[in-house]
Amino acid sequence: MTAPLSADEALPSLIDVVEETVPASRRPHGLIAAPFMLLAAAGVLWWHVASADKDSIELSALSWSDKLQPQIREHLALTGWSTLWVLLIAIPLGVALTRPGLRRASGVFLTVANSGQALPAYGLFVILYMWKGRGTQTAIMALVIFTLLPVLRNTMVGLDQVSADVIESARGMGLTRWQVLRRIELPLAVPVILAGVRTALVINVGMAALATFTGGGGLGDTINSGLKNSRELVTLTGAGITALLALTLDWVAAVAERLLRPKGL
Repeated sequence: MTAPLSADEALPSLIDVVEETVPASRRPHGLIAAPFMLLAAAGVLWWHVASADKDSIELSALSWSDKLQPQIREHLALTGWSTLWVLLIAIPLGVALTRPGLRRASGVFLTVANSGQALPAYGLFVILYMWKGRGTQTAIMALVIFTLLPVLRNTMVGLDQVSADVIESARGMGLTRWQVLRRIELPLAVPVILAGVRTALVINVGMAALATFTGGGGLGDTINSGLKNSRELVTLTGAGITALLALTLDWVAAVAERLLRPKGL
């Protein structure tokens, strides 16, 4: 009689069975073409700005070393820090809310997280400005509140979609609840979680333009300068670079999503 498999020996077979039920992803033709399209768009924007007749206000606002380059760095910093805090808060919270002890409270937490996106973006920045004052921290806090929902919701959905039969089979092999979560539930939920992270990242790039109203810097300074001085070229440049940053980070996140996806999913 064949000896029963241990949990470590049987676990790969169990995951293979689950993976066979998931259709293979299509070839990433869009991921290959995207960088060339982004470079072309950036080239068109650069040519338009470089060839335009600019007055002293526009020359000052569009100075690469004094204005645009520092603002791009500030914009990326705002996006990076806010996304990091969203991950640190939303993923552990999402995991906790799918456990039996806290599952009943999940509706309350989702309602609170949803209220962040229910508020108008500008209104959220104004409320936090009145509470916390000017500064980068105020802007980051607003971005975290606004983008918490996609990652929290996707974490819960990704974990909830793991088949109960698979979990029971793993438990029958002798795995603890923590081992089941770490070695089965989270790997199978990774694609859905990463989709939420990608959504939050792109939202953060666009929302970070509003940080100018709380003294947070970023490309919103250029956009706001163009609006206040009625300089369409300045406004277009700030908005165009923001859009290019959003599309570039979306492409990077799509590549990361594909690379981090467990084999077979």
